[in-house]
Amino acid sequence: MSNTEKRSIEIDFFRGCALIAIALDHIPASVLSHVMLHTFAYCDSAEVFVFVSGYVSAASWLSIAARRGDPAANRRFWRRGREIYAAYLCTAALMLLTGALAVHLHVDSPLVDYSGYLRFADHPLAMLGNIVLFRDQPYLASVLPMYVLLLLALPFAMPLARRSPDLALGASFALWFAGCWLVRLLPDATNAGWAFNPFAWQAMFVLGVMCRLYPLSREFQSSKWGNAITVLALVVVIAFAYFRLFVDVAPPPGYLKQNLASLRIVSFGAIAWLAAQAVRTGWIAWLAARTPAVVNAGQQALVCFVGGAVVSNVVDTLLRAAHATEFLPARLAGDVVAIGALLLLADVARRRKAGRSQGALARGAAFVVAQDRGRAK
Repeated sequence: MSNTEKRSIEIDFFRGCALIAIALDHIPASVLSHVMLHTFAYCDSAEVFVFVSGYVSAASWLSIAARRGDPAANRRFWRRGREIYAAYLCTAALMLLTGALAVHLHVDSPLVDYSGYLRFADHPLAMLGNIVLFRDQPYLASVLPMYVLLLLALPFAMPLARRSPDLALGASFALWFAGCWLVRLLPDATNAGWAFNPFAWQAMFVLGVMCRLYPLSREFQSSKWGNAITVLALVVVIAFAYFRLFVDVAPPPGYLKQNLASLRIVSFGAIAWLAAQAVRTGWIAWLAARTPAVVNAGQQALVCFVGGAVVSNVVDTLLRAAHATEFLPARLAGDVVAIGALLLLADVARRRKAGRSQGALARGAAFVVAQDRGRAK
């Protein structure tokens, strides 16, 4: 894989699927959420999204560094961190608005508490200050503070990962191991801790980075050792699915996800290896080519994450307001609306980006023509 190659359709497909799953997983009455990862594995779409984000971030950093140098790549990611921070503030505001909608409609929903709207109504200025400082992270906006920190740290991590991968990976897992204690150092006004402990979840992000920097060859994946790993991964996935479906049917404690428990890493690792084999054999490319809207959602990840958070809350609120959370056709309709809205939003975002790019090219061409005319005079 070269540093300047075009973006991977398979990676965009995985990220698009993860964004759709995240939206559906946050609609309690969703029907399709029952076939998502969390139903038969000890991980969910969050691991997919963070791992793929690490992979894409490394690919982007390498591409920019190859064309314009390491400093330009670093500046791009520090700027990207600011963009994610702006998206976090936007998502937090939208979470408060959806909480207000639930209160206005007199809907008995966990969203009222999760969104933080009641705290905001009591102490608006104090809560706004806490949100700005990451001390209070409204529902579904809570993954973005972690992502901000990861992107800001990437320019420091990439040189180490390229120069000494063993040291980088060892340091990452040492940080993950100490994450349960280090998280207490983070600002927190709710006493609940960050929903995504960045000291723990950086390990998943770094795994994505390392897979981009040091991909396993197709020859190894199809070798005797590769086939043995595939069999082992398949056994792990089947065993975990059995336990999740028939033994450990209750949702695992939230702190396991908050601190990225080792069980979740093992579960995701087995699924990721099988997904890599599906990529190697061309199955994922075949699926991606036939679902361009999903691929486009993966390409417009930030917009779709923010929009998906709003869509899932609105759909859940409307289902509860209509007392239709037990009515199967309404629940299926809610899933269709959520997926359709997400894909439509991605299409609008793509068209706007294309329009801005064309406008920038036109302005650049006009500037060059004006300069040429000035020289001619």
